[in-house]
Amino acid sequence: MKPGTDTRVFLFLQGPHGPFFGQLGRMLQAAGGTVWRVGFNAGDRAFWPDADSFIPYLESPEDWSATFARICEEKQVTDIVLYGDTRPIHADAVDAARARSITIHIFEEGYLRPYWVTYERGGSNGHSRLMEMSVAEMQEAHDHAGADLPIPPSHWGDMRQHIFYGAAYHWFVMFRNRGFRNFRPHRSIPVAKEFQLYLRRLLLMPAQALERRIASSRIRSGGFPYHLALLQLEHDSSFRMHSPFSSMTEFLDLVMRGFAEGAPTHHHLVFKAHPLEDGRVPLRREVRRLAQTYDLSDRVHYVRGGKLAGLLNEARSAVTVNSTAGQQVLWRGIPLRAFGQAVYDKPEFVSHQPAADFFAEPTRPDARAYRAYRQYLLETSQLPGGYYSRHGRQQLLRQITDLILMAEDPYEALTAGKAAPRQQLRLVR
Repeated sequence: MKPGTDTRVFLFLQGPHGPFFGQLGRMLQAAGGTVWRVGFNAGDRAFWPDADSFIPYLESPEDWSATFARICEEKQVTDIVLYGDTRPIHADAVDAARARSITIHIFEEGYLRPYWVTYERGGSNGHSRLMEMSVAEMQEAHDHAGADLPIPPSHWGDMRQHIFYGAAYHWFVMFRNRGFRNFRPHRSIPVAKEFQLYLRRLLLMPAQALERRIASSRIRSGGFPYHLALLQLEHDSSFRMHSPFSSMTEFLDLVMRGFAEGAPTHHHLVFKAHPLEDGRVPLRREVRRLAQTYDLSDRVHYVRGGKLAGLLNEARSAVTVNSTAGQQVLWRGIPLRAFGQAVYDKPEFVSHQPAADFFAEPTRPDARAYRAYRQYLLETSQLPGGYYSRHGRQQLLRQITDLILMAEDPYEALTAGKAAPRQQLRLVR
């Protein structure tokens, strides 16, 4: 039996950049819970509003497991709240919390991006309970639900805010981190470089938007059939932890080789970069190099970020590692080949053909099965709103506190007929 709200003790770890975790902590306090936050750097501290509940972690990373256990014991922690479950400090905390029967609340970017976020318990992405569920089980769970299916939005609602808070966070880590001398970022590049990339991305947005419009227009007006390759951030946890590739170049090479071997010679291939791609990996250069290697230079295109819907509407097929953008592909009934672990990788609607065979004759998804899958997500782990814009956070906070306080996780709640009512989707500006 879960403890009452007044005996729940929530320990927050690292969250999305910006004020969302701080605001969620206040909501849980207002509901009667006790809230603590472990901060690993000055960026964590800057966005946590209550200094009295902030626990600075000043020891070395090697001491984290023992310190986490001590904090849980001293504070009598019943729940931990974190963003993503694969960075080392979170992976260690999840393992330790599971051994202590502590409830694990995990936030992630939406599986149905961009106007939804993901809330699960125990694990996300390749560790999600969705990985073990069949479409038939999902259909049975929502037999009595009748919510309409919102159309996937075509653009990110809070891109500028996302980049702004990322730059602000890394500024604090660069210039206000003196008290956290043992902090080591989970990224492979220095914090100063990360800040520079965020700032550069923010400053170049207008010029890159113009470049993107020109490239997209040429593709749509080109009159040729084309296939889309949906690229991801090489440093993103979904790519690093839940795919067979050690670099994005490996994926580019596999796709380019499969296209050269299997696609009709009048078809083209479009590489669509992630909206937050910041240039730390020279993707455009690698695409050009591989296109020359496979004698495809006149049939390969590169589009930097931006909206996906316009390109998807006329695409013959799409390939990805495990990008959440695959959901938009499936919604439109377009054949999809995924090469990594993904929560949507179900045999009813995701192809497992070799790359050359897929480009030659891709198998189409079962649209009815995908609609059932999508309906299940919208009734369970996908919540309208966002972490970065003010309106997005407001919309998310109206629902998430009650879901966190429920005894059942979102999937159990739907099966038990206790799922919280969903708000209608509205645009996040």
